[in-house]
Amino acid sequence: MFENTSFGKSLDILKRTMDVSLLRREVIANNIANAETPNFKRTDVTFEASLTKALNSEKGKPFEMKLTRDKHITNDKPVDYKTIMPRRVLDYTTQADSNGNNVDIEKEMMDVVKNQMRYQLLTQSVSKEFQTINKVIS
Repeated sequence: MFENTSFGKSLDILKRTMDVSLLRREVIANNIANAETPNFKRTDVTFEASLTKALNSEKGKPFEMKLTRDKHITNDKPVDYKTIMPRRVLDYTTQADSNGNNVDIEKEMMDVVKNQMRYQLLTQSVSKEFQTINKVIS
């Protein structure tokens, strides 16, 4: 019903971001649960940067590229934000313990707090969207 409206797009982006927040909660919980497991590598979830790039690509080209061959990669293709999926990324770059485990409990606990605050902000944003629609209808 609202698919081709700014309300529908905003709500879809909020829903997708909330889903990623739930996935991130599971990943952080897994990291914490394996904090003492030898050679365990922590996992992180990436999504927001890719979503931002996709949304920015819909606005238009940042600059015109000259293509001299057919195999050159163009920069003018807009990316549909609906195709962006969250990615789990293993962190092989850091090592916190001598047993090969790189989970830092303090960092993970801060990530839990940040993720929870982000989720609460997203739920408030969804609530505001529906309040706006209610005002329009009233």
